[in-house]
Amino acid sequence: MTRFAESPRFAEPMSRLIEELRKLPGVGSKSAQRLAFHILRSSDEDADALSEAIRDLKSQLRLCSRCNNITDVDPCILCTSPLRNTRLVCVVEEPTNIASVEKTRSFNGVYHVLHGTLSPLNSIGPEQLRTATLLQRAIAGEIDEVIVATSPTLEGEATAAWLADELRMKCADTPLRITRIATGIPAGSDIEYADEVTLSRALEGRRNL
Repeated sequence: MTRFAESPRFAEPMSRLIEELRKLPGVGSKSAQRLAFHILRSSDEDADALSEAIRDLKSQLRLCSRCNNITDVDPCILCTSPLRNTRLVCVVEEPTNIASVEKTRSFNGVYHVLHGTLSPLNSIGPEQLRTATLLQRAIAGEIDEVIVATSPTLEGEATAAWLADELRMKCADTPLRITRIATGIPAGSDIEYADEVTLSRALEGRRNL
């Protein structure tokens, strides 16, 4: 009877760390093992610095009460900057998208983060998207233009159409302009991976929704 070699067994603390690292996006079993052994070989100071950074990340960061960006001060530095046009709002899916837009150096407004897109297959409906403060500000007449910069995926387009309808319905008595970034970003791609020139042109060529 053929005997197969058993999978390598690690001490319980190592196995537990590997299992936790495997939960990170894009980290498979082999990568998790390499990371775990790298941490094991690191100095105590480096290991402490890593664990402290993770603890601080969880304890000190929160969502901005105005735009839902991740921040350690509330409101965030973008919302309170005197150099930003607070009447121009760019709506993005995730906090990581803000960095992509900022790299273009062609947008001086503020942001609003939805933290997702409509996805019926994943049970994500309008009530799961963070739109409350955006709608409140728009209804109050505090916004001149909303740029919907969701990714040109099926979910992103559905979210853009729904949000535009919602804004038009609730802000019928205000002169609110609702625009969509142009299709300089290829259909089906993610805004997070767009280069600066492409995203800059998409912002410049935005259209009414």
